[in-house]
Amino acid sequence: MNTHTADVVVLGSGPGGYVAAIRAAQLGMKTICVERDRLGGVCLNWGCIPSKALLKSAEYKQFLDHAPDYGFSLGDVAVDFAKVIARSRAVADRMNNGVAFLFKKYKVQHVKGNGRLRDARTLDVSDANGTVTDRITAKHIIVATGARTRMIPGIEVDRKRVWTSTEAMLAESIPQTMIVIGSGAIGVEFAYFYNAFGTKVTIVEMMPMLVPNEDEEIAKELERSFKKQGMTIRTGTKVVSAKTVGDGVEVVVEDSSGKRETLHADVALNAVGVQGNVENIGLEEVGVTVERGWIKVDSYMRTNVEGVYAIGDVAGPPWLAHKASAEGILCVEHIAGLDVHPIDYNNIPGCTYCQPQIASIGLTEKKAREKGYEVKIGKFPFTASGKAWGIGKTEGFVKLVIDAKYGEILGAHMIGPDVTELVAEIGVARSLEATAHTLIKTIHAHPTLSEAVMESAATAYGESVNF
Repeated sequence: MNTHTADVVVLGSGPGGYVAAIRAAQLGMKTICVERDRLGGVCLNWGCIPSKALLKSAEYKQFLDHAPDYGFSLGDVAVDFAKVIARSRAVADRMNNGVAFLFKKYKVQHVKGNGRLRDARTLDVSDANGTVTDRITAKHIIVATGARTRMIPGIEVDRKRVWTSTEAMLAESIPQTMIVIGSGAIGVEFAYFYNAFGTKVTIVEMMPMLVPNEDEEIAKELERSFKKQGMTIRTGTKVVSAKTVGDGVEVVVEDSSGKRETLHADVALNAVGVQGNVENIGLEEVGVTVERGWIKVDSYMRTNVEGVYAIGDVAGPPWLAHKASAEGILCVEHIAGLDVHPIDYNNIPGCTYCQPQIASIGLTEKKAREKGYEVKIGKFPFTASGKAWGIGKTEGFVKLVIDAKYGEILGAHMIGPDVTELVAEIGVARSLEATAHTLIKTIHAHPTLSEAVMESAATAYGESVNF
């Protein structure tokens, strides 16, 4: 058995874990990262990054389907689906190699295997057979084990015809029909992807609207767009069961009146959320508090056990890669004794990369009113944007929720072209406590999509000259 000592050992190398390990090393701490699979975790290998490669292929497929609108005559476009998947995997491989390079650059030691806390200062690492190969003693242990697809009773995931996002990402062929269970980011992204390649997609969502965490107007616009793209939307509908039957799937659904119906498709995708990877890593033996499947932490990512920390998905919502990275940096900078401030979880953007894209930050209109704010609403449609017309993407709008008394930007909600890039402006504005009039008076380049942010603020005060 190999023995090691370190200042910091990080269990998991996802966007929380590898970022925490690198930042700790930058701050002069001897750092070890334990990872049983591929460096980069789910995000870089099976989630955020390769899925964006797939979605770009879907976007290009839609462009090719409408090539005559842009002056091109291409005839029938052949799809090599295996190459679509292969490109996505190549992108993931590149990101994986990038993390390995960064570990070498910053002298982060990678120990491969399954990590388990022996006590609050010791981590054992075992191989696939369960044999302990390494024992690491460290002053600080950071748990960054992430999350996995949430399993719901009645949804029999067999990974052959009832899929998780991993199988959806690695499919060998395009299914003719698909039922997507759940309409969060993962559900609508894969619904968009497969629909673009010709699959007849049905989305089943238990809540009254798609993307239920988003502003209601955003959800309505997405549903309108998805229906226009040919998808079937079943909101307010509960999935009772889903299972493989023969060469297809049977999904039993129940509407709000209690009426049940059996839907049939080639495949079904379980996209109902995630659950933390808290099992078999020694939390119980060490006495780390776990509540409702997530490790409980304070504002500096400390657990109830001194010297043990948790970051990212395993530490609870929101389940976002950039949130995990921010927590990793906060955690190690606090360990290093730097003057750090807790994360403002109200100012973390959420992005969904289907077409049209969705981006949001801060309060929805409904939540702002529930909190007692008197609000002004600024809304600017991309149909009034010259740049949007120039690129041929005029769906959607930018919506700002503004405190009527002080002009504070309470929230921003966007749907349309490249809005996942536009939302950062609002994040910076809110961090600096800028007002809506700051946006109005900031000169935005013309023609750009970002003008829609400025114009949406202007509409709230009757000052927009373009809408």
